[in-house]
Amino acid sequence: MAMNRTSPSSNVIEFDSSRLKLAGMLRPRGEHSPTADVAELQRRLNLELQTSLEPEHLLGLFLARLGMALPVVGLGFRHEPTDLQLELGDAGVHSLHYRLQHDGENLGDLLLHLASNPLGQTLAPLDGWLGCLLYPLRNALLYRAALLDALRDPLTGAGNRVAMNRALSREIELARRHGQPLSLIMLDIDHFKQVNDRFGHHCGDQVLKAVSTCIRAQLRNVDMLFRYGGEEFLILLSNTGEDAAERVGQRLCGAVEAMRFDTEEGMVLPLSVSLGCASYRLSEDVDTLLKRADAALYQAKRNGRNQLRMAI
Repeated sequence: MAMNRTSPSSNVIEFDSSRLKLAGMLRPRGEHSPTADVAELQRRLNLELQTSLEPEHLLGLFLARLGMALPVVGLGFRHEPTDLQLELGDAGVHSLHYRLQHDGENLGDLLLHLASNPLGQTLAPLDGWLGCLLYPLRNALLYRAALLDALRDPLTGAGNRVAMNRALSREIELARRHGQPLSLIMLDIDHFKQVNDRFGHHCGDQVLKAVSTCIRAQLRNVDMLFRYGGEEFLILLSNTGEDAAERVGQRLCGAVEAMRFDTEEGMVLPLSVSLGCASYRLSEDVDTLLKRADAALYQAKRNGRNQLRMAI
């Protein structure tokens, strides 16, 4: 493995074939301790990585020990299956990208930031450090996936009611304490019962998944999508006032209307949604906020559907 001087290089690390290579490891330089013993550092790291199931904590420990032996000053980590993205430490002048795999299982993408470029050195010794991550990182990701599954609607991937109630309580408390804006949108798929009656529940499930995917694509990373029940969804917009929330709602309405959904019978099924939006008022509780959003949604449906209504 070699490091590209101008852009991150990409390497696939198959943990099953990685071996701990202590001999020939790059010796510390610059700010790194000249007395650091690689074998001892890896031994300590192996012990420390057994103490947590938090990916951020594990990768922080990994970065701290690795930085004692190599000029690694920061890292980025992304694991799409569990919606995990982390940035730790500092940006370096060089970067090295690894795609981590174990027995065909995706364990994420790791980007190491280096303070200098060790010319003439291979980076194969990094296999030993990455090998230390194998089971701790895999266990942490499995644990995170299990937690997410318990809070996720299995059909659409949106958060379930348990996750929604927790998030609402937390966000309202933050809005009340810090005076920051908060808005939510209740969304209902128009004429969804007719889809089930005409094309069957399998088609209805596919519509739910397609609309959920469409909605998520229009939201920021900090926004939260939940399946409220049946064909209804709730979108929680952190630090978002009424005007901005209205723009989000209008965008969602247009995006769903512009979707193309083909049934198994070869028909193009037009889709649309009705939306009700409410922004948090000081001292308002969860139930009152939800009722205002629901009333606005009801008004949108009464007025002909495929539209957004703002709560009074």
